[in-house]
Amino acid sequence: MAWTRRKKLLAAGLAAASLAGCADLGYYWQSVNGHLTMLNAARPVHDWLGDAQTSAQLKSRLALAQRIRRFAVTELKLPDNPSYQRYADLHRSAVVWNVVAAPELSLTLKTWCFPVAGCVGYRGYFDEAEARLEAARLAAQGLETSVYGVPAYSTLGWMNWAGGDPLLSTFIGYPEGELARLVFHELAHQVAYAPGDTGFNESFATAVERLGVQRWLDAHAGGDSDEARQAYQRFDGRRRKFRALAAATRRELTAIYEPNKAFAQDPRAQLALKTIAMQQFRDRYAQLRAEWDGYAGYDPWVARANNASFGAQAAYDEGVPAFEALFEREGRDWQRFYGAVQRLAALPRAERQARLKADALPSWAGAESGDLPLRR
Repeated sequence: MAWTRRKKLLAAGLAAASLAGCADLGYYWQSVNGHLTMLNAARPVHDWLGDAQTSAQLKSRLALAQRIRRFAVTELKLPDNPSYQRYADLHRSAVVWNVVAAPELSLTLKTWCFPVAGCVGYRGYFDEAEARLEAARLAAQGLETSVYGVPAYSTLGWMNWAGGDPLLSTFIGYPEGELARLVFHELAHQVAYAPGDTGFNESFATAVERLGVQRWLDAHAGGDSDEARQAYQRFDGRRRKFRALAAATRRELTAIYEPNKAFAQDPRAQLALKTIAMQQFRDRYAQLRAEWDGYAGYDPWVARANNASFGAQAAYDEGVPAFEALFEREGRDWQRFYGAVQRLAALPRAERQARLKADALPSWAGAESGDLPLRR
Protein backbone atom coordinates (compact mmCIF):
# COMPACT_ATOMS: atom_id res chain seq x y z
CA MET A 1 0.00 0.00 0.00
CA ALA A 2 1.48 3.35 -1.01
CA TRP A 3 2.30 5.83 1.72
CA THR A 4 -0.07 8.45 0.23
CA ARG A 5 -2.94 5.98 0.38
CA ARG A 6 -1.95 5.12 3.96
CA LYS A 7 -2.20 8.78 4.92
CA LYS A 8 -5.64 9.03 3.35
CA LEU A 9 -6.79 5.95 5.24
CA LEU A 10 -5.33 7.34 8.45
CA ALA A 11 -7.17 10.63 7.99
CA ALA A 12 -10.39 8.75 7.27
CA GLY A 13 -9.94 6.62 10.38
CA LEU A 14 -9.41 9.65 12.58
CA ALA A 15 -12.39 11.40 11.04
CA ALA A 16 -14.55 8.36 11.75
CA ALA A 17 -13.34 8.31 15.35
CA SER A 18 -14.16 12.00 15.71
CA LEU A 19 -17.63 11.59 14.21
CA ALA A 20 -18.23 8.69 16.59
CA GLY A 21 -17.71 11.10 19.49
CA CYS A 22 -14.24 9.92 20.47
CA ALA A 23 -12.52 12.62 22.51
CA ASP A 24 -9.15 10.89 22.83
CA LEU A 25 -7.90 11.49 19.30
CA GLY A 26 -4.28 10.98 20.40
CA TYR A 27 -5.08 7.40 21.31
CA TYR A 28 -6.91 6.85 18.02
CA TRP A 29 -4.00 8.35 16.10
CA GLN A 30 -1.59 5.76 17.49
CA SER A 31 -4.14 3.01 16.96
CA VAL A 32 -4.99 3.77 13.33
CA ASN A 33 -1.41 4.69 12.43
CA GLY A 34 -0.02 1.56 14.11
CA HIS A 35 -2.43 -0.68 12.27
CA LEU A 36 -1.82 0.90 8.89
CA THR A 37 1.95 0.75 9.43
CA MET A 38 1.59 -2.97 10.06
CA LEU A 39 -0.48 -3.40 6.89
CA ASN A 40 2.09 -1.41 4.91
CA ALA A 41 4.84 -3.80 6.07
CA ALA A 42 2.92 -6.87 4.89
CA ARG A 43 3.70 -8.57 1.57
CA PRO A 44 1.94 -11.53 -0.09
CA VAL A 45 3.24 -14.86 1.15
CA HIS A 46 4.13 -15.97 -2.38
CA ASP A 47 6.44 -12.93 -2.63
CA TRP A 48 8.29 -14.02 0.50
CA LEU A 49 8.47 -17.59 -0.77
CA GLY A 50 9.95 -16.43 -4.06
CA ASP A 51 12.47 -14.06 -2.48
CA ALA A 52 16.01 -15.43 -2.37
CA GLN A 53 16.64 -13.31 0.74
CA THR A 54 13.95 -15.15 2.71
CA SER A 55 15.46 -17.76 5.02
CA ALA A 56 14.64 -21.43 4.53
CA GLN A 57 13.19 -21.53 8.03
CA LEU A 58 10.79 -18.67 7.37
CA LYS A 59 9.76 -20.17 4.03
CA SER A 60 8.94 -23.43 5.82
CA ARG A 61 6.83 -21.62 8.45
CA LEU A 62 4.98 -19.57 5.84
CA ALA A 63 4.21 -22.68 3.80
CA LEU A 64 2.90 -24.38 6.94
CA ALA A 65 0.74 -21.35 7.73
CA GLN A 66 -0.80 -21.52 4.26
CA ARG A 67 -1.64 -25.20 4.73
CA ILE A 68 -3.25 -24.34 8.05
CA ARG A 69 -5.15 -21.52 6.36
CA ARG A 70 -6.50 -23.86 3.68
CA PHE A 71 -7.50 -26.39 6.33
CA ALA A 72 -9.37 -23.66 8.20
CA VAL A 73 -11.42 -22.91 5.09
CA THR A 74 -12.02 -26.43 3.78
CA GLU A 75 -12.45 -28.36 7.03
CA LEU A 76 -13.52 -25.81 9.65
CA LYS A 77 -15.57 -23.68 7.24
CA LEU A 78 -13.88 -20.50 8.42
CA PRO A 79 -13.92 -17.46 6.10
CA ASP A 80 -12.11 -17.69 2.78
CA ASN A 81 -10.75 -14.17 2.35
CA PRO A 82 -7.39 -12.31 2.15
CA SER A 83 -6.59 -12.71 5.86
CA TYR A 84 -3.37 -14.61 6.68
CA GLN A 85 -2.22 -14.71 3.08
CA ARG A 86 0.33 -11.94 3.64
CA TYR A 87 3.23 -11.68 6.09
CA ALA A 88 4.88 -8.81 7.96
CA ASP A 89 8.09 -8.78 10.00
CA LEU A 90 7.44 -6.33 12.84
CA HIS A 91 10.88 -6.58 14.49
CA ARG A 92 9.30 -6.65 17.95
CA SER A 93 7.90 -9.21 20.37
CA ALA A 94 4.21 -8.26 20.16
CA VAL A 95 1.90 -6.53 17.71
CA VAL A 96 0.16 -4.57 20.48
CA TRP A 97 0.32 -4.33 24.26
CA ASN A 98 -2.99 -4.46 26.12
CA VAL A 99 -3.65 -2.62 29.36
CA VAL A 100 -6.24 -4.02 31.77
CA ALA A 101 -7.27 -2.62 35.15
CA ALA A 102 -9.49 -3.63 38.05
CA PRO A 103 -10.29 -2.29 41.55
CA GLU A 104 -8.42 -3.52 44.60
CA LEU A 105 -11.37 -5.61 45.75
CA SER A 106 -12.99 -6.73 42.51
CA LEU A 107 -12.28 -8.80 39.40
CA THR A 108 -14.52 -6.56 37.28
CA LEU A 109 -12.39 -4.91 34.63
CA LYS A 110 -12.48 -1.24 33.79
CA THR A 111 -13.98 -0.84 30.31
CA TRP A 112 -13.32 1.43 27.35
CA CYS A 113 -15.78 1.97 24.53
CA PHE A 114 -14.82 2.10 20.85
CA PRO A 115 -16.61 2.29 17.50
CA VAL A 116 -17.48 -1.16 16.08
CA ALA A 117 -15.91 -3.16 18.93
CA GLY A 118 -18.21 -1.71 21.59
CA CYS A 119 -17.13 -1.57 25.22
CA VAL A 120 -14.22 -3.86 26.09
CA GLY A 121 -12.12 -4.52 29.18
CA TYR A 122 -8.76 -3.59 27.67
CA ARG A 123 -6.98 -0.78 25.83
CA GLY A 124 -4.37 -1.65 23.22
CA TYR A 125 -1.21 0.23 22.29
CA PHE A 126 1.23 -0.33 19.43
CA ASP A 127 4.01 1.07 21.63
CA GLU A 128 4.83 -0.78 24.86
CA ALA A 129 6.08 2.39 26.58
CA GLU A 130 2.74 4.11 25.95
CA ALA A 131 0.91 1.09 27.36
CA ARG A 132 2.97 1.20 30.53
CA LEU A 133 2.38 4.94 30.91
CA GLU A 134 -1.36 4.30 30.71
CA ALA A 135 -1.05 1.51 33.29
CA ALA A 136 0.85 3.86 35.61
CA ARG A 137 -1.86 6.50 35.24
CA LEU A 138 -4.54 3.98 36.16
CA ALA A 139 -2.48 2.66 39.08
CA ALA A 140 -2.27 6.22 40.41
CA GLN A 141 -6.08 6.13 40.56
CA GLY A 142 -5.90 3.12 42.88
CA LEU A 143 -6.53 0.42 40.28
CA GLU A 144 -4.55 -2.79 39.90
CA THR A 145 -3.15 -3.03 36.38
CA SER A 146 -1.60 -5.53 34.00
CA VAL A 147 0.19 -4.99 30.68
CA TYR A 148 0.64 -7.95 28.34
CA GLY A 149 1.89 -8.36 24.81
CA VAL A 150 -0.52 -9.69 22.18
CA PRO A 151 0.91 -11.65 19.23
CA ALA A 152 -2.16 -11.15 16.99
CA TYR A 153 -5.54 -9.50 16.87
CA SER A 154 -8.52 -9.56 14.54
CA THR A 155 -10.03 -6.66 12.60
CA LEU A 156 -13.23 -8.76 12.36
CA GLY A 157 -13.01 -8.84 8.57
CA TRP A 158 -13.40 -5.07 8.24
CA MET A 159 -9.96 -4.71 6.64
CA ASN A 160 -10.17 -7.56 4.12
CA TRP A 161 -10.52 -4.96 1.36
CA ALA A 162 -7.04 -3.69 2.35
CA GLY A 163 -5.42 -7.14 2.45
CA GLY A 164 -6.89 -8.56 5.64
CA ASP A 165 -5.09 -9.53 8.82
CA PRO A 166 -1.52 -10.61 8.02
CA LEU A 167 0.64 -13.36 9.40
CA LEU A 168 3.15 -11.76 11.74
CA SER A 169 6.68 -12.36 12.96
CA THR A 170 5.25 -12.26 16.50
CA PHE A 171 3.74 -15.74 16.08
CA ILE A 172 5.00 -17.32 12.84
CA GLY A 173 7.62 -19.26 14.82
CA TYR A 174 5.10 -20.90 17.16
CA PRO A 175 5.08 -24.72 17.30
CA GLU A 176 2.75 -26.23 14.71
CA GLY A 177 -0.18 -26.85 17.05
CA GLU A 178 0.07 -23.39 18.59
CA LEU A 179 0.28 -21.73 15.18
CA ALA A 180 -2.84 -23.56 14.01
CA ARG A 181 -4.61 -22.68 17.24
CA LEU A 182 -3.91 -18.97 16.80
CA VAL A 183 -4.99 -18.82 13.15
CA PHE A 184 -8.24 -20.65 13.92
CA HIS A 185 -8.92 -18.36 16.89
CA GLU A 186 -8.44 -15.11 14.98
CA LEU A 187 -10.45 -16.28 11.96
CA ALA A 188 -13.29 -17.27 14.28
CA HIS A 189 -13.67 -13.62 15.26
CA GLN A 190 -14.65 -12.93 11.65
CA VAL A 191 -17.50 -15.44 11.90
CA ALA A 192 -19.38 -14.00 14.88
CA TYR A 193 -18.84 -10.99 17.11
CA ALA A 194 -21.05 -9.47 19.79
CA PRO A 195 -20.02 -5.82 20.39
CA GLY A 196 -19.18 -5.20 24.03
CA ASP A 197 -19.26 -8.86 25.11
CA THR A 198 -15.60 -9.87 25.36
CA GLY A 199 -16.36 -13.05 27.28
CA PHE A 200 -18.73 -14.30 24.57
CA ASN A 201 -16.37 -13.39 21.72
CA GLU A 202 -13.20 -14.82 23.22
CA SER A 203 -14.82 -17.97 24.56
CA PHE A 204 -16.34 -18.69 21.14
CA ALA A 205 -12.99 -18.18 19.39
CA THR A 206 -11.21 -20.31 21.99
CA ALA A 207 -13.74 -23.11 21.49
CA VAL A 208 -13.15 -22.99 17.72
CA GLU A 209 -9.37 -23.11 18.18
CA ARG A 210 -9.55 -26.06 20.57
CA LEU A 211 -11.89 -28.07 18.37
CA GLY A 212 -10.01 -27.08 15.24
CA VAL A 213 -6.48 -27.80 16.36
CA GLN A 214 -7.42 -31.32 17.41
CA ARG A 215 -8.81 -31.94 13.92
CA TRP A 216 -5.69 -30.47 12.35
CA LEU A 217 -3.36 -32.68 14.36
CA ASP A 218 -5.49 -35.78 13.78
CA ALA A 219 -5.57 -35.12 10.03
CA HIS A 220 -1.77 -34.85 9.82
CA ALA A 221 -0.74 -37.89 11.81
CA GLY A 222 2.65 -39.46 11.30
CA GLY A 223 6.16 -38.13 10.76
CA ASP A 224 6.80 -34.55 11.83
CA SER A 225 3.10 -34.04 12.46
CA ASP A 226 3.05 -36.87 14.96
CA GLU A 227 5.87 -35.15 16.82
CA ALA A 228 3.92 -31.89 16.60
CA ARG A 229 0.87 -33.61 18.12
CA GLN A 230 2.89 -34.96 21.02
CA ALA A 231 4.48 -31.54 21.62
CA TYR A 232 1.06 -29.90 21.55
CA GLN A 233 -0.41 -32.44 23.96
CA ARG A 234 2.41 -31.83 26.44
CA PHE A 235 2.04 -28.08 26.18
CA ASP A 236 -1.75 -28.18 26.29
CA GLY A 237 -1.70 -30.50 29.30
CA ARG A 238 0.33 -27.93 31.23
CA ARG A 239 -1.94 -25.16 30.02
CA ARG A 240 -5.08 -26.96 31.19
CA LYS A 241 -3.62 -27.62 34.64
CA PHE A 242 -2.58 -24.01 34.98
CA ARG A 243 -6.00 -22.78 33.82
CA ALA A 244 -7.71 -25.00 36.37
CA LEU A 245 -5.50 -23.59 39.13
CA ALA A 246 -6.12 -20.00 38.02
CA ALA A 247 -9.87 -20.60 37.73
CA ALA A 248 -9.99 -22.03 41.26
CA THR A 249 -8.17 -18.95 42.57
CA ARG A 250 -10.54 -16.71 40.64
CA ARG A 251 -13.50 -18.35 42.36
CA GLU A 252 -11.85 -17.89 45.75
CA LEU A 253 -11.23 -14.22 45.07
CA THR A 254 -14.78 -13.73 43.80
CA ALA A 255 -16.13 -15.17 47.05
CA ILE A 256 -13.90 -12.84 49.07
CA TYR A 257 -15.12 -9.80 47.16
CA GLU A 258 -18.84 -10.62 47.43
CA PRO A 259 -20.54 -7.61 49.05
CA ASN A 260 -23.03 -9.71 51.04
CA LYS A 261 -20.31 -11.47 53.04
CA ALA A 262 -20.02 -10.43 56.68
CA PHE A 263 -16.35 -9.52 56.34
CA ALA A 264 -17.14 -7.34 53.29
CA GLN A 265 -18.00 -4.54 55.71
CA ASP A 266 -14.34 -4.42 56.71
CA PRO A 267 -12.02 -3.92 53.70
CA ARG A 268 -9.04 -4.79 55.90
CA ALA A 269 -10.47 -8.28 56.42
CA GLN A 270 -11.02 -8.66 52.67
CA LEU A 271 -7.48 -7.55 51.92
CA ALA A 272 -6.10 -10.03 54.43
CA LEU A 273 -8.10 -12.89 52.87
CA LYS A 274 -7.04 -11.74 49.41
CA THR A 275 -3.37 -11.87 50.46
CA ILE A 276 -3.84 -15.43 51.72
CA ALA A 277 -5.59 -16.51 48.49
CA MET A 278 -2.87 -15.02 46.32
CA GLN A 279 -0.11 -16.69 48.34
CA GLN A 280 -1.91 -20.03 48.13
CA PHE A 281 -2.14 -19.57 44.37
CA ARG A 282 1.61 -19.06 44.12
CA ASP A 283 2.33 -21.98 46.45
CA ARG A 284 0.12 -24.30 44.39
CA TYR A 285 1.72 -23.07 41.21
CA ALA A 286 5.18 -23.86 42.62
CA GLN A 287 4.01 -27.44 43.25
CA LEU A 288 2.61 -27.66 39.73
CA ARG A 289 5.74 -26.22 38.16
CA ALA A 290 7.88 -28.82 39.93
CA GLU A 291 6.11 -31.49 37.84
CA TRP A 292 7.04 -29.81 34.54
CA ASP A 293 10.76 -30.64 34.23
CA GLY A 294 11.91 -27.06 34.56
CA TYR A 295 9.24 -25.52 32.30
CA ALA A 296 8.69 -21.94 33.50
CA GLY A 297 6.44 -20.39 30.86
CA TYR A 298 3.93 -19.09 33.39
CA ASP A 299 6.42 -17.64 35.88
CA PRO A 300 6.12 -14.01 34.75
CA TRP A 301 2.30 -14.15 34.80
CA VAL A 302 2.25 -15.67 38.29
CA ALA A 303 4.76 -13.16 39.64
CA ARG A 304 2.59 -10.24 38.50
CA ALA A 305 -0.83 -11.81 39.08
CA ASN A 306 -3.47 -9.45 40.45
CA ASN A 307 -7.16 -8.66 40.02
CA ALA A 308 -6.58 -7.19 36.57
CA SER A 309 -4.79 -10.23 35.18
CA PHE A 310 -7.30 -12.67 36.71
CA GLY A 311 -10.18 -10.59 35.38
CA ALA A 312 -8.71 -10.54 31.86
CA GLN A 313 -8.15 -14.28 31.92
CA ALA A 314 -11.80 -14.94 32.68
CA ALA A 315 -12.88 -13.67 29.24
CA TYR A 316 -10.99 -16.54 27.60
CA ASP A 317 -12.11 -19.16 30.12
CA GLU A 318 -15.63 -19.19 31.28
CA GLY A 319 -17.80 -19.77 28.23
CA VAL A 320 -15.75 -22.37 26.37
CA PRO A 321 -17.60 -25.50 27.61
CA ALA A 322 -20.91 -23.88 26.63
CA PHE A 323 -19.75 -23.41 23.05
CA GLU A 324 -18.28 -26.90 22.92
CA ALA A 325 -21.63 -28.26 24.06
CA LEU A 326 -23.40 -26.13 21.46
CA PHE A 327 -21.12 -27.60 18.79
CA GLU A 328 -22.18 -31.09 19.86
CA ARG A 329 -25.84 -30.08 19.90
CA GLU A 330 -25.52 -28.86 16.31
CA GLY A 331 -24.29 -32.29 15.24
CA ARG A 332 -20.63 -31.21 15.03
CA ASP A 333 -21.58 -29.39 11.85
CA TRP A 334 -19.45 -26.25 11.57
CA GLN A 335 -21.86 -24.19 9.49
CA ARG A 336 -24.83 -25.02 11.71
CA PHE A 337 -22.70 -24.23 14.76
CA TYR A 338 -21.65 -20.85 13.35
CA GLY A 339 -25.25 -20.05 12.47
CA ALA A 340 -26.34 -20.77 16.04
CA VAL A 341 -23.54 -18.58 17.41
CA GLN A 342 -24.43 -15.74 15.04
CA ARG A 343 -28.02 -15.86 16.23
CA LEU A 344 -26.83 -15.70 19.83
CA ALA A 345 -24.56 -12.76 19.01
CA ALA A 346 -27.56 -10.83 17.68
CA LEU A 347 -29.43 -11.12 20.99
CA PRO A 348 -29.25 -8.67 23.89
CA ARG A 349 -26.40 -9.65 26.20
CA ALA A 350 -28.54 -10.90 29.10
CA GLU A 351 -30.68 -13.05 26.82
CA ARG A 352 -27.59 -14.35 25.01
CA GLN A 353 -25.96 -15.57 28.21
CA ALA A 354 -29.23 -17.02 29.48
CA ARG A 355 -29.62 -19.02 26.26
CA LEU A 356 -26.11 -20.41 26.57
CA LYS A 357 -26.70 -21.40 30.16
CA ALA A 358 -30.05 -23.02 29.49
CA ASP A 359 -29.44 -24.67 26.15
CA ALA A 360 -25.75 -25.51 26.10
CA LEU A 361 -24.28 -26.03 29.53
CA PRO A 362 -25.79 -25.22 32.93
CA SER A 363 -22.35 -24.75 34.50
CA TRP A 364 -21.32 -21.86 32.19
CA ALA A 365 -20.26 -19.59 35.03
CA GLY A 366 -18.03 -22.17 36.69
CA ALA A 367 -16.21 -23.52 33.67
CA GLU A 368 -12.47 -24.07 33.87
CA SER A 369 -11.31 -24.20 30.28
CA GLY A 370 -10.21 -21.65 27.72
CA ASP A 371 -7.07 -19.63 27.18
CA LEU A 372 -5.00 -16.83 28.69
CA PRO A 373 -4.46 -13.33 27.39
CA LEU A 374 -0.74 -14.13 27.14
CA ARG A 375 -1.73 -17.09 24.94
CA ARG A 376 0.37 -19.53 26.94
